[in-house]
Amino acid sequence: MASNSFGHNFKFTSFGESHGKAIGCVVDGIPPLVEIEEKDIQYYLDRRKPGQSKFVTQRKENDIVEILSGTFEGKTTGHPMALLIKNEDQRSKDYSEISKQFRPGHADITYQNKYGIRDFRGGGRSSARETAVRVAAGAIAFKVLEYKLNKPINIRASVIQMGPNKINRKNFDWDEINRNPFFCADAKAAKEWEIWLDDLRKNGNSTGAIIEVIAENVPRGIGSPIYKKLDTQIAEALMSINAVKGVEIGTGFELASLTGFEANDEIFPDNKGDYYFGSNHSGGILGGISSGQPIVARFVVKPTSSILKEKNSINMNNESIQIKTKGRHDPCVGIRAVPVAEAMMAVTLLDQILEHESQIGALK
Repeated sequence: MASNSFGHNFKFTSFGESHGKAIGCVVDGIPPLVEIEEKDIQYYLDRRKPGQSKFVTQRKENDIVEILSGTFEGKTTGHPMALLIKNEDQRSKDYSEISKQFRPGHADITYQNKYGIRDFRGGGRSSARETAVRVAAGAIAFKVLEYKLNKPINIRASVIQMGPNKINRKNFDWDEINRNPFFCADAKAAKEWEIWLDDLRKNGNSTGAIIEVIAENVPRGIGSPIYKKLDTQIAEALMSINAVKGVEIGTGFELASLTGFEANDEIFPDNKGDYYFGSNHSGGILGGISSGQPIVARFVVKPTSSILKEKNSINMNNESIQIKTKGRHDPCVGIRAVPVAEAMMAVTLLDQILEHESQIGALK
């Protein structure tokens, strides 16, 4: 299987399966002398790990990361950093019945068609278990960004819609993100979601979500025209996350309902010899290059495909069957996508900054 790497200048290659012995990644392009230890990475992994509430999978994984290479005396050496996370709570027997069946909404049938073989235990490589190593690679990216920039980029994400239930923007408060089980910036909405999602979960069903990720303090000039546009790279990063089916930048699809007069972000001089924008419909990117405004992206995560309700499908003999998926699954996989989104944004921005430096020179 090819295409297991993400990035160009700052790059990680992931390995491992959901029910294999371990998952991990090799991260390359890390500058030397960046102070980093396992505890710095563990902080981010602890936010993503499963089993933290009844609204996510009850699989119990500590997600303890080991640094195997690339550091010496607490600092990066400039060589590849290998990270390992051992799997601890596999229940492969939960998937024995589907070894010769195809689950609707899953990659079972496409993997079988492409490779002629598939790891049916939790989805193998197609499992969201793989996103743990993305978060680990993102933790390194955060540390490098902090090391390289005088004013570190601030990257935060929030679930802004779950099923048909949207947040109230008037209640938006970033401090609420880690105070509820949904990574939601609206405390009132999160409280209402608890009742709604619990009923859905008990009924053996699932729902989708929309996540918004914002990066502040992004330097001007990051990104390139045409084929390595910053928004192109961000869209690829977010679209590569499991179960994501749509990405938008800035005002996104709502721009279709605006006029040019409404949509253009007007520019004004300030009293410091600089300039500012009157709005941010562009999401902080113009012509593929960062404008200095906050970068705003949103993506939609489909409902978790593994549900306890019977659906029509086929087996390996192309016979019609009824199937429901047993095991421990997130009723809304979008919840744990929040730290993954932050990680992928950090990796993308660092990669683009290194690209900028290779062509233009150090950021001013």
